[in-house]
Amino acid sequence: MKLQKNHQILIVGLGLLGGSYAEALTSAGYHVTAITLSQEDIDYAVERGMISRGAAFVDAELVGAADIVIFALYPHVFKNWVRENQQLFKPGAILTDVTGVKSCIVDEIQSMLRPDVEFIAAHPMAGRECSGVRNADASIFKGANYVVTPSGRNTPEAIALCEDLGRTLGFARISRLAPKEHDEIIAFVSQLTHCIAVALMTCTPSGGEHTNRLEEYTGDSFRDLTRIARLNDEMWSELFKLNKYALLHQMTVFEGELNRMRSMLELDDTEGLREMMRKSTARRALFDKKL
Repeated sequence: MKLQKNHQILIVGLGLLGGSYAEALTSAGYHVTAITLSQEDIDYAVERGMISRGAAFVDAELVGAADIVIFALYPHVFKNWVRENQQLFKPGAILTDVTGVKSCIVDEIQSMLRPDVEFIAAHPMAGRECSGVRNADASIFKGANYVVTPSGRNTPEAIALCEDLGRTLGFARISRLAPKEHDEIIAFVSQLTHCIAVALMTCTPSGGEHTNRLEEYTGDSFRDLTRIARLNDEMWSELFKLNKYALLHQMTVFEGELNRMRSMLELDDTEGLREMMRKSTARRALFDKKL
């Protein structure tokens, strides 16, 4: 099943990702509406042609007209929204999301959902170090990864539609992971990296009074490594807690590798250090985006 130009698309949550989805889909010729908390955000998106119309409340007409509903909300808000408003969905509507954790979302949403409405989860691996619809930019999807996380309750048609949505948005690579597998991998490639960046910014290195003016001495390596330390503390703390055990495991894995490097340094193991660096260099080349 493919995304059709006559599909009515509703985005719930018009922040950075929701706004970027709106911009990309409208530019591709789709009819896009939105529901979000702020009327100012709706007005901004309408004035710039990102959406055709929207509401700062749960508009039954907008919800009932939507063939596809994309949720760009915090996990707990997403679950509450569906629980309280699912009676408004059109029969046959397909729901999807942008949520950064899946195991605690997919089963609960699918268990509570009406049988004539289907939820197929997805995770766009894209973003910026800022929030809000005013920072929305569809170009963040170019060259990025898009992960669909189906369960046994999903139909092939809904999975295909969700994958086609990713292609329409401009993602370079579409993949599938089961919800549990997704959370284990995301704990490493996303959540752990944010933990490391935050810890670098909050620790106090040796260096006397100069440590209070690190911005005067840093080069690109420190700036690049800590770019993601500027984050939404409310959202990321929720994501960390919802994926607590997977993240704790990946922290242990990382600590083991850092201790291995520490041991090589203590023992003056030059060849061990160089081999570790050669492996790092070769593996890092696989991560460069293909635009």
